[in-house]
Amino acid sequence: MHTPETQKKFVELRAREWTYDRIAAELGVAKSTLVEWSRKFRFEINNRLALEVDELRHRVLGPRQARVNALVQKLARVEEELRKRDLSQVPTARLYALADSLRRQVERETSAMNFISPVQDIPHDEYVEQVQVWKP
Repeated sequence: MHTPETQKKFVELRAREWTYDRIAAELGVAKSTLVEWSRKFRFEINNRLALEVDELRHRVLGPRQARVNALVQKLARVEEELRKRDLSQVPTARLYALADSLRRQVERETSAMNFISPVQDIPHDEYVEQVQVWKP
């Protein structure tokens, strides 16, 4: 009934987080059909959304490697300052908190992006579970 181009456009708009009402108005497709497509194309939508978020993060925050390098440099400076401090000084606690915060930011920045694939797209010899998570 609906063309592959319409379905492809749906995946694109849903990955941009458009509402079903807005997509229905744009494409002239019933919301019930959109909900069905949402289930059918969930992997494609999730992967496109991951790519959209990655692109946004890159535009707003810069390349991941640059962010991690900056955090590592700050963490090194904080830890160097901590080595000089007497633990009885009040500002030391704040430096420990800053070091912990920087470590957590480094962990977040270095976590892998996850892609998912429909079971039928996974080669038989690579199939492990119902859905396999791929980390680049």
